[in-house]
Amino acid sequence: MAGRYFDEWTVGDRIAHDIRRTVTETDNLLFTTLSHNPQPLHLDADYAAGTEFGRIVVNGNFTFALTVGLSVGDTTLGTLVANLGYDKVTMPKPVFIGDTLRVETEVIELRRSNSRPDAGIVTFRHITLNQRGEIVCQCLRTAMLKVKPS
Repeated sequence: MAGRYFDEWTVGDRIAHDIRRTVTETDNLLFTTLSHNPQPLHLDADYAAGTEFGRIVVNGNFTFALTVGLSVGDTTLGTLVANLGYDKVTMPKPVFIGDTLRVETEVIELRRSNSRPDAGIVTFRHITLNQRGEIVCQCLRTAMLKVKPS
């Protein structure tokens, strides 16, 4: 199991996740159509060419989902009870087909669960960067994790 238990984290822990992902046209097309998002900026190359971006912009919800997904292996894989919420999701730069994304995570808050003695709550700050080191997505993820078994 790669994820850490609640009591194995400390505030300030940082991880530069090893897994990177180059975003493909298929990623964007599938995610956009599966989520029923008809935004032409994500689907129509001719339309997108006439925008300030000059080309298709990858669906921001895909970028956000990839941000969380790239972090799971090192953070919550096998130790998660539930993701409790996502806050302050921002996308300061667009993602384009062919961009390679990587994620960095920092633990910014820890507290024991009031309702579950076998769990605690961790707030992670996830930052996603492209191949130029530009931040393309950031968010806070609050997760309930299991306490390490005795």
